[in-house]
Amino acid sequence: PYDAIFLGAVGMPSRAPDSETLRPLIEMRQNFDQYACLRPAWSFPGVPSPLANAKAVDMLVVRENSEGEYVDCGGRLKKGTPDEVAVQTAVHSRKGVERVLRFALEQARTRPRRRLTMATKSNAQRHAMVMWDDILDDLAQHYPDVDINREHIDALCMKLVLQPEAYDVIVASNLFGDILTDLSGAVVGGLGLNPSANLNPERTFPSLFEPVHGSAPDIAGKGIANPVAALL
Repeated sequence: PYDAIFLGAVGMPSRAPDSETLRPLIEMRQNFDQYACLRPAWSFPGVPSPLANAKAVDMLVVRENSEGEYVDCGGRLKKGTPDEVAVQTAVHSRKGVERVLRFALEQARTRPRRRLTMATKSNAQRHAMVMWDDILDDLAQHYPDVDINREHIDALCMKLVLQPEAYDVIVASNLFGDILTDLSGAVVGGLGLNPSANLNPERTFPSLFEPVHGSAPDIAGKGIANPVAALL
């Protein structure tokens, strides 16, 4: 019955661990098939960047939002003992990867620079990330008008600090996209400027809109929280 969901920042680690308070958000993203998370980062006039000689930034990060590293697949054995073992398994499906890559490529087509960078780590993650690489190669032939490349996540993080203005659309897995968008917010002046749209592009379920940042309980009551990300 609803077209969209607006979510305020959640979390209060002093009362409940983030692994519990963020669970409902992750479940909404997955159950409503909000597989494309759009997180833009812009330079705003008058907002200083922490970078020396900063140039204007206008980038869009497309994060795979429904599977990957945030699927609740794993467990802990012999918890709290010296023999404890934890297993956390990422789940990447061809369907999930292909649809978010195609969505990101379509986004790149609408922007002046028409450039797409995919975050990978296929030199170390020889199964999931190599599959991401292969699917991107398969799709690239259908987008000759888009400048397509891929970079390893560690090098990409470094370059986002050194030359953030060089990037247009970045597409990444759930975990990689989460990390990159904290960084993209920081280079343009802070996470208080970054909005997030968790989209179900087919509109079979409602999409969800939120700020990128968390609830920031360390500054609660000080009158310095930035509402811009929630408004954007």
